[in-house]
Amino acid sequence: MSIKTSIRAAILLPALSIFSYISAEAQTASLWLSTTNRDNTFTQQKRTYTFGNTTNPDQTISIDTSKTYQTIDGFGFALTGGSAQLMMAMSRSARTSLIRDVFASDGDNIGVSYIRLSIGASDLNQSVFTYDDLPDGQTDPTLKKFNLNQDLKDVIPVIKEILAVNKNVKIMASPWTAPSWMKTNNDIKGGKLKSEFYKVYANYFVKYLKAMQALGINIEAITIQNEPLNDRNTPSMQMFAEEQLDFIKTAMGPAFKSAGIKTKIILFDHNCDKPEYAMSILADPETAKYVDGSGFHLYAGNIDAMSKVHDAYPTKNLYFTEQMIIERHAVTIGVPVERVIIGATNNWSRNVILWNLAADVNFDPHTDSGGCPICQGAITIDGDKFIKNIAYYTVAHASKFVTPGSVRVGSTASTVLPNVVFKTPEGKMVMVVVNVSGRLQKFNIASNGKKAEVALMSGSVGTYVW
Repeated sequence: MSIKTSIRAAILLPALSIFSYISAEAQTASLWLSTTNRDNTFTQQKRTYTFGNTTNPDQTISIDTSKTYQTIDGFGFALTGGSAQLMMAMSRSARTSLIRDVFASDGDNIGVSYIRLSIGASDLNQSVFTYDDLPDGQTDPTLKKFNLNQDLKDVIPVIKEILAVNKNVKIMASPWTAPSWMKTNNDIKGGKLKSEFYKVYANYFVKYLKAMQALGINIEAITIQNEPLNDRNTPSMQMFAEEQLDFIKTAMGPAFKSAGIKTKIILFDHNCDKPEYAMSILADPETAKYVDGSGFHLYAGNIDAMSKVHDAYPTKNLYFTEQMIIERHAVTIGVPVERVIIGATNNWSRNVILWNLAADVNFDPHTDSGGCPICQGAITIDGDKFIKNIAYYTVAHASKFVTPGSVRVGSTASTVLPNVVFKTPEGKMVMVVVNVSGRLQKFNIASNGKKAEVALMSGSVGTYVW
């Protein structure tokens, strides 16, 4: 090499190194889009958006990773007995295709990471049962007749197939009722748990958790009673706050401790109009020591009720455990994404679970005289065919990229562009945003001192990943 060539190399190499460093640092965001006209339904866009030194008068959503909030456990659906029944009626290949679509994370699959089960039947089972049903007048205080026979027909086989696709799926379980013989009205609908059976019912939970564990199914968390203030479902059971407090403190908490059960205990599991229910229980330290957190639905009240509970008891977790989404012309995807995906996570929820995974074209199955006749699944199953509905895409906007272990970080609040931002365990940034303004919105995403220029049509939902 000549002296002249050596000098030229010495000049060029640092310049090339600087260029490579700048290229490596340049961030580009990809967009998955859903529009009101359904031309796009969680569709990856060909265009990408590069962060640079742009300046414009448009609104800016600034990301602040120095502000961190809750860790995310996952997003998903309730796997009701009815959902599992329909899935088991499919051919094995069709069922596998459905399960992979929902629970696998590769390719176009949406990576659902959380499911909710009913302990016994819910109102979206074909018929009502518990795990210890007896003829009138009989009791079983030692739970000798406890069995999972009904779930072995459908729910448990489906769960095993789901876990074969995604072994890390978290499972929450909730009862709709105790066995009738434990209740004040001796009926599957309404009534309350007799105090004389508190310890028996606590052992009923222990037996359920151990039986599921023996089948290779770990239950991450349980709620003590689905909708404890609602006695209109079939099945259902009322449990007021003072009763739930007493049940946890005297029976459930000690039973779990004695049995070495690590499953999380979650309070309430009902609407956002009654945050005082959870707070009144958490105020008792002898009870609160057994409790991981509180669960909420959003059929009544405002989602910021979850933040009220967090602010009062910041060491206790929050969970969004149920919301039904019905496909109607008046409801576009932006509505549930704003209310539930963005709303719940911006108010400290570690998860979002929608109601429910699957129903048939007639919204069946459900129980008679108290089951939900209008509950549409995220998936409509028709034989071996399945159709993806609005609830499916609502969850997809978060579940595909906001993997368990992601952390919510700071972002600029906006009334026209409600949004939430997460940092994944792999270091990626994920922003879910909805345009509720009624017109096209151009805006900027500011991250790491750079801005990307983006735009969303009215009512559209965007998941930006960079």
